[in-house]
Amino acid sequence: MTEDVRYIVLGLIAAGISAALGWLARTYLWKRRLRRKQAFFGLPDNSESLLVVNRDAGGPELMVKRHDVFALLELSALIKDCGAHAQVVAHDTARQGFGERTEFCVGGPASNRRMAAHMVSLLPGIRVNTDPEPGPDRGAFQIGSERHRLEPGITEYVVLARLTAGQAKEARPVFLFCGQLPITHQAATRYLARHHERLARKHGNSSFVLLLKVVNSGAYGPDVVELVSDVTRAAQTPLPVPAAPRTTHRAK
Repeated sequence: MTEDVRYIVLGLIAAGISAALGWLARTYLWKRRLRRKQAFFGLPDNSESLLVVNRDAGGPELMVKRHDVFALLELSALIKDCGAHAQVVAHDTARQGFGERTEFCVGGPASNRRMAAHMVSLLPGIRVNTDPEPGPDRGAFQIGSERHRLEPGITEYVVLARLTAGQAKEARPVFLFCGQLPITHQAATRYLARHHERLARKHGNSSFVLLLKVVNSGAYGPDVVELVSDVTRAAQTPLPVPAAPRTTHRAK
């Protein structure tokens, strides 16, 4: 073997070793990233999850509004990336406790019975105005002492929450997407898909509640979303009960 051939063989061997090491490094980083994602969503390989949606008022069948369908598609992609499976169920047929399976609950409390129950038991510091009569506070969020009103097509709010109901760390979380309009649910799921790594770094596998604002959805759809604030503490602190009106007794 001449010296030139030897150098070529050694170069090929070195290139093969470098390629193999690079492939192993990329595989290790990909697997570590996947494990972190699975831990954040509570979705290990081949696990089951629930997608809980509201029924459209148009009929008794499970008919989901267009933007809620888009929200489910965003969530389905996340679940598939984790190597898990999803089952779509209507809000009035989902009967299970917390921690058994990861749950993604989409819809406001006026049309989603499951969401209404979650808000009462897990987020007592948030009150949603579900009055069907027109008015400035229709659909408004009351979070602690702050009120956030709905301006359709201009400013709309949605609560994005990851909750474990105070259970053990291995318990599966519940994700809530509670918005003032269906387009906000799609905006919140898209926000979660884009920012789940940052949220995992900041919150770990702990509970959090975020208030998001969808800006000018009439022009930009669900794409322009701003984080208003982290409202975890206020959302989990029960709102004060209004004082009962005093009754006075006048002497006759």
